[in-house]
Amino acid sequence: MGTNRRVLVVEDEPVINGAVTDRLAAAGYDVVRAFDGPGAVEQFRASDPDVVVLDVMLPGLDGHEVCRRIQAVRPVPVLMLTAADDETDVLVGLAVGADDYLTKPFRMRELVARVAALLRRVERAAELTGTAPTDLGDLRVDPGARRVWTGDDEVHLTPTEFDLLLCLAANPGVVLTRERLLSEVWDWPGASGTRTVDSHVKALRAKIGAERVRTVHGVGYALETGSTR
Repeated sequence: MGTNRRVLVVEDEPVINGAVTDRLAAAGYDVVRAFDGPGAVEQFRASDPDVVVLDVMLPGLDGHEVCRRIQAVRPVPVLMLTAADDETDVLVGLAVGADDYLTKPFRMRELVARVAALLRRVERAAELTGTAPTDLGDLRVDPGARRVWTGDDEVHLTPTEFDLLLCLAANPGVVLTRERLLSEVWDWPGASGTRTVDSHVKALRAKIGAERVRTVHGVGYALETGSTR
């Protein structure tokens, strides 16, 4: 499954680092490791990984700063590992460029599935090159260039935020369930991680305007199609 794909695992706890590394290697990935923040940035530059599994609590530099620095080198999918299910911690991670997160303790099977899903989403994004932009009121979404504008202002989204918006924009005004969004955006059919959807919607709203994404409580979300200006 992971043949020829390289994963950088950044975790300061040797036992957890070793367990994650062994499981990903067994799944066919080429795995490189780091145990602190500065080492993570150095290893990222040296090994050029396809995806990064990144703990938040690290010596030297925390995971948020590491994510900020590696995303400045080049965009890369990042799966963050958090010690507590703290919404603020999650939102900070998403704001600096993380694509997804797992709360400790987690199942290794789920971690491997999340890594695979991140890589599949990168492949799907490449297939959209040349796709015509979509205009919804004063919201403009360009799938090929992966760019978004509200009016004349360009909005900078993380890869996951963009994929979420793209899915909503493909069904304007239609309420999409959290389960459908998990399947189509995160590639997790049958998953139950609805808080992941809610966290990303909150981050997306902060960037494009809260009024643009309507909540239908107990069901899901819909993208409003009218101009907000």
